[in-house]
Amino acid sequence: MHKRWFVIIMLVLLTALQARLWFGKNSIADYRKMDAQVQELKRQNANLEQRNSLLKADISDLQLGLESIEERARNELGLIKEGETFYRILPQEK
Repeated sequence: MHKRWFVIIMLVLLTALQARLWFGKNSIADYRKMDAQVQELKRQNANLEQRNSLLKADISDLQLGLESIEERARNELGLIKEGETFYRILPQEK
């Protein structure tokens, strides 16, 4: 008789745990939904990281381009920025 009750109680507990596992809060279905969301967010992050890398490369190119333009303007056109003082050093005549 005691064995029979023990088996019945164990089956009820097992059924309750299985029901919670499959249908309750944080069930397997919830896990799969969350996993799908995580994978989608990882994909979006990878796309955004790639976009950020391209933007950083563009910024770097623009900065280098502006620096080279400024250097050329200084050498060829005598560019002097506001607040700068221009000095020309001439070689001594022999």
